[in-house]
Amino acid sequence: MEYEHEKEEFRRETEAMGIDRKVKRGECWYPVSVGRYYYNSLNRLVIEIFRIDDTEIEHNFEYGRSLTFFEQDASGMLHYVNFSGSVSYVDGDRMVVCLPHEDAAAVLQNAERLGVQRNFDERTYQLMFDAIDRTMAAEKGRVAHLRDIFHGGVKPEFAPPRMPVSLPWLNPSQERAVNDVLRTRDVLIVHGPPGTGKTTTLVEAISEVLRREPQVMVCAQSNTAVDWIAEQLYDRGISVLRIGNPTRVTDKMLAQTYERRFADHPDYPQLWQIRRNVRQLLSSPRKERAANFHQKISRLRERADELEIRIRYALFDTSRVIACTLAGAANPVLSGQHYHTLFVDEAAQALEAACWIALQKADRVVFAGDHQQLPPTVKCPEAMRSGLGVTLMEHAAKKLPECVRLLTVQYRMNEELMRFSSDWFYDGKLTAAPEVHHRSILSDLDAPLQWVDTAVLDSGEEFVGNGYGRINKEEAQLTVRVLCQYADRVGMRRLLDECVDIGVISPYRAQVQYLRKIIRQCATLKPLRRQITVNTVDAFQGQERDVIVVSLVRANEQGDIGFLRDLRRMNVAMTRARMKLIILGNSATLCRHRFYRELFCRCDLADFDD
Repeated sequence: MEYEHEKEEFRRETEAMGIDRKVKRGECWYPVSVGRYYYNSLNRLVIEIFRIDDTEIEHNFEYGRSLTFFEQDASGMLHYVNFSGSVSYVDGDRMVVCLPHEDAAAVLQNAERLGVQRNFDERTYQLMFDAIDRTMAAEKGRVAHLRDIFHGGVKPEFAPPRMPVSLPWLNPSQERAVNDVLRTRDVLIVHGPPGTGKTTTLVEAISEVLRREPQVMVCAQSNTAVDWIAEQLYDRGISVLRIGNPTRVTDKMLAQTYERRFADHPDYPQLWQIRRNVRQLLSSPRKERAANFHQKISRLRERADELEIRIRYALFDTSRVIACTLAGAANPVLSGQHYHTLFVDEAAQALEAACWIALQKADRVVFAGDHQQLPPTVKCPEAMRSGLGVTLMEHAAKKLPECVRLLTVQYRMNEELMRFSSDWFYDGKLTAAPEVHHRSILSDLDAPLQWVDTAVLDSGEEFVGNGYGRINKEEAQLTVRVLCQYADRVGMRRLLDECVDIGVISPYRAQVQYLRKIIRQCATLKPLRRQITVNTVDAFQGQERDVIVVSLVRANEQGDIGFLRDLRRMNVAMTRARMKLIILGNSATLCRHRFYRELFCRCDLADFDD
């Protein structure tokens, strides 16, 4: 359902949507300039593409994504090229694209008024279909066994209790989770609510497993999540081989990529020279070719294959952690690789089918994440209703509670900020660490949790369009006034000296874009602009700020709150704040829902002037 829905939606939007809208939605770069083309270390033809305009707009290009190029003529008509490419690497406004042949590079270099846009991603869907088919067909082996644990009547097993590993720098719930990772024979879930040190626990668990196993695989749904955990492991002195393209482009992570380490191998110059010789021979005129031409090509290719295999084995043999996205586990360079333990970080945001791609290569799995935060992205409402949004981690957590280890001490939020989330989502089991229990900006006189009731405003929400949702301009303007007044109350000098960071969050992209615009225009907030981040809830997952301001937008007589009914999204928004949370929302609309009514009652009503 999701595949057909997304494919049809992509076709319809591609045909109907203008370039400007595609650019604003992050689906297109136009105009672009073309740089050099060359063969990369893996012998793939690539070309550099540079974005010229709208460089501040977030885009959706990432490693492995299929894309196509077009030219716009003087009349505004688009003419698409007859080949496609894929993203090899993207960093800010520079993208390196894999091309099928050198003729394609010539077409792009000779083009005028060139643009590039995303294609529908067939490849990832095909990988998921294939993984599901193989999982369902498995009759024996670890994949069949894990499938029957998750979806049949087989019970997961643990090794007998033994002397636990002492990790005094962890809290008791973290220490227990690490020890049970070592004991599990099939599956364990490290359930990490906001601020409870999930990444710390996961890194410690991986380190302990590597004392007992030569190598592990670490995956996540997104490149960003893979890079985050890979960086933490690398900082611990663990050798990481990153399969795919890092999006957090730091030199230390680039140096761990398969491509970079491949190119740095001592045998690579010889391999590069052989490949160059092959290309030169193939491009020579037929009449100038020697009688043994084909035999020579064959011998050179055999030698190149031998060198490539030798380099590949050397890279894997010297790496302790193999890190990639779930879809990246199907990368050809991983062909034939198998691991005893698979770690899946941010597993609550991964479609089950994607998890099975990586599970084909493992004997046991450790999921880490929080299914009370953002779910995976599902675009088809019918697919969501039918259960596609239920992840393998969430399903396992409900079916196999004996495999769940909840981390219970959080190190981010003031106790009062934490309490409502803990009570509603985590059965009241969370506690604030002593060092953050009373943290605040203006001591005890400043209520950490406040609600600014926008029911007094004259205007309500407006529908902007699919993909952007709704906007409430008067609430946005009030949000900026609230920010200004709070900055005045704390003191601009203090905010600057102490580098107090501020997050402004809205569930709707249209509201986010409008807030960014009016914050840029606000003279009062100009000194703080570098300390203020404005973005959607989804973009803030995994982040934290000293002060968070949330604009909920919805204001209508029907009490319709749309996807704010997905309370996990609100859980993310609320738990980004370390010391202060200000919620702007229309109580008459929102408080018809029990969650928002109880939250409203827990908050102090703010005394900001209208």
